[in-house]
Amino acid sequence: MRRLPILAVTGMVAVGLTLSACGSDSLSPTTPGNTSPAGGTGAGGADAALAARVPADLKSKGTLTIGTDPTYAPNEMLAADGKTVEGFDVALFDAVAAKLGLKTEWKPASFGDIILGVTSDKYDVGVSSFTINDERKQQVNMVSYYSAGTQWVVAKGNPENVNMDDVCGKAVGAQKDTVQADDLAARSKKCTDAGKPEITMVIQEGQDQVTADVVSGKTVAMLADSPIGLYAVKQTGELEALGDIYDSAPYGYVVPKDQMDFANLLVDALKATKADGSYDAALKQYAVEAGAIDNFAVNP
Repeated sequence: MRRLPILAVTGMVAVGLTLSACGSDSLSPTTPGNTSPAGGTGAGGADAALAARVPADLKSKGTLTIGTDPTYAPNEMLAADGKTVEGFDVALFDAVAAKLGLKTEWKPASFGDIILGVTSDKYDVGVSSFTINDERKQQVNMVSYYSAGTQWVVAKGNPENVNMDDVCGKAVGAQKDTVQADDLAARSKKCTDAGKPEITMVIQEGQDQVTADVVSGKTVAMLADSPIGLYAVKQTGELEALGDIYDSAPYGYVVPKDQMDFANLLVDALKATKADGSYDAALKQYAVEAGAIDNFAVNP
């Protein structure tokens, strides 16, 4: 699960070492986002009853401004043009917004800045593979829409014979401010408590950098959210999954704490996308159906 401590994991490198234009440079303040029309790709169109419940300020604006970290393929990533944000999160939330009769405007940001951007009204919603946890729920409302766990990834054939239960003294990567970074820190402490060498934790700002480190041999393994790790395996052709997915937990849309009605409306919009098939279509488009849920809820 990306992003357990209050901030985040990101996307990945693509084939070989080059996934289009993802990376920390793509998150500069000047990076343009993209606006999707109401009724976004694969959406079933507006639901009049749901649209009538949209808060007046959002209805007047007509567009939801969304903070996202587009370095987390296939969930959130930049297209080949280097500016359009795409991915399963985008396809799904466009469908959710369409149910409300709203457009979406996607704003690339560093993962760690998104929750603050939501609480300060810079963004209406944060959509960036946020793992729901108690720490985050103290600051914002979170609407569950997907489930993911942690996946270890190593070079194809596991040439370093990595054992995920004993990586003391080895270089292992994770994205900054993620549950995976916390996982590594806890494992490293166990190593030193047992009198063994600490793990060399290679913590990067973007998940694309984390993936690149494994491909290049800088690290012997990485930890990432399961859809991201498995996508890296598929896209690079140079990596393989190690062990089983563990610590599965829901992802949540981030909504201001004082907007419970809007959070509940997003739950109902998700139910509507599930009913008309656009939820499943968004996941299928990016081959992440394994994490589908139907028990959408606020602050589960």
